[in-house]
Amino acid sequence: MTNRDATFGVYVHWPFCAQKCPYCDFNSHVRFKGWDEARFLAAYKREIDWVAEQIGPRTVTSIFFGGGTPSLMQAGTVAAIIEHIEKRWGIAPQAEITLEANPGSVEAARFRGFRDAGVNRVSIGVQSLRDHELRKLGRIHSVDEAKAALEIARSTFERFSFDLIYARPGQTVEDWRAELGEALDLAGDHLSLYQLTIEPDTPYAALHAQGKLIIPDDHDASVLYEITEEMTGKRGLAAYEVSNYARPGSESRHNLLYWRYGEYAGVGPGAHGRIRIGDGRTATVAERNPEGWAALVEDAGHGFTEMTKLSRAEQADEMLLMGLRLSEGIDLDQLAELGGARPSAGAVAELERLGLLQSAPQPSVSTGDWRKNELNDIALCAGPGLGPEKIVLGPDRIRVTPAGRLVLNAVVAKLSKSFQPAERMDKLRTAV
Repeated sequence: MTNRDATFGVYVHWPFCAQKCPYCDFNSHVRFKGWDEARFLAAYKREIDWVAEQIGPRTVTSIFFGGGTPSLMQAGTVAAIIEHIEKRWGIAPQAEITLEANPGSVEAARFRGFRDAGVNRVSIGVQSLRDHELRKLGRIHSVDEAKAALEIARSTFERFSFDLIYARPGQTVEDWRAELGEALDLAGDHLSLYQLTIEPDTPYAALHAQGKLIIPDDHDASVLYEITEEMTGKRGLAAYEVSNYARPGSESRHNLLYWRYGEYAGVGPGAHGRIRIGDGRTATVAERNPEGWAALVEDAGHGFTEMTKLSRAEQADEMLLMGLRLSEGIDLDQLAELGGARPSAGAVAELERLGLLQSAPQPSVSTGDWRKNELNDIALCAGPGLGPEKIVLGPDRIRVTPAGRLVLNAVVAKLSKSFQPAERMDKLRTAV
């Protein structure tokens, strides 16, 4: 399930939430009078049918129910969607099927229903282990409810994960060390730890613009990031991606598919997809308004408002942006094969001199130091169940350093601007 060309995922977007959080820019909507779940189920099935007709046979290796709050769905709805995906494409025996949940919507019976529907992994949006911070984040659950949800998940599913947000307003080093330590005591084999970012057009963005919401500056945020790397590493959770930490073999396979630039269908309101139609890759974007999306599907068979055939250059940019999020980095030969281009040797060398990029990293023994820990065998793991020997270390593989992760967009922009046709680069290397 680690081969980019042998994986196929389905992302199902459930757009409804009990309440909109002030920091969130995801496509989520509140409907106090409820929603017509039967109508949406029919629309999901019809859009799946339409995509299947465009791309033909596939074997699904992962399914991800995201949102919104998918745990607000009825278990029967989840089961029907999974059954329809199986009908149209077939699902691999060891496929990962994840459902996102918020603690306030978690009940033991509901989780058993999702498990019986086919879900084998849950991701819970805890966000903080401090009640006063949860209130600031607009969350409607308590810490006790979050801990109870985690225990239900632990007893119901073989795999579970939860999210925390750090670098919050006023958060100190001591605060984060204490909270993260508690989180690690509660964790299974996977944690997602996100720095708070101010997203445009959110209530937090308005407060930030008015000076009423102050988050840690870049220096303070980087210190919190270093603490995160240090503490997770000591507990055996490797940073396999910028914000995701797992024991070897417990990485999110569906998210790895995104970051390795695999193929996935996005269905549901506001969902994005990257599908292969014919000999090219097409980017799809669906209508964001839930009822508007359903109406489009009922009329045309799908709710996509954008379907863009990507050029090789666009694919190279996307693969670079996604792949450099991973600790394993990116294979430049694969990049050249897909996009027909390579970053210049000069740009790579300059970023290496700045300490932002590595090529041909060599494993070293872990010393507990967060920077050296980045080079140990766990961090070099190629993916679920694969050891570091599966990665070909050489001048054709690059990855960002921990310092580079903090300025990832700038690193990607530098490399992208230096792109040269792969044929020209191959000639230059042969000449040398």
